[in-house]
Amino acid sequence: MTGTTAGDVLIAVALLLVAVTATAAVLTRDPVRQSVVLAMLGLEFAVLFTLLQAPDVALSQLGVGSVLTPLLILLTVRRVRRGPAGERGAAKRRRR
Repeated sequence: MTGTTAGDVLIAVALLLVAVTATAAVLTRDPVRQSVVLAMLGLEFAVLFTLLQAPDVALSQLGVGSVLTPLLILLTVRRVRRGPAGERGAAKRRRR
């Protein structure tokens, strides 16, 4: 039977961080804060994949999970809070 290596400890710590951050993402109510927590979760997954010797998956995770998905969520929240373009134009015409 072999002992625990430093790599195993790092993987266990990374898994624990992923679990805590994923729980925080679920419990966060504000969509803007959720996107920030989701970006942190993506970074943690990238670190985990690197520790698991999957650098190609880690790079994909950095691009998609840490940048693209949170950005799309933020843009969607902004659009929903502003309302559709047709309603804005109709509201402006009614005020005149």
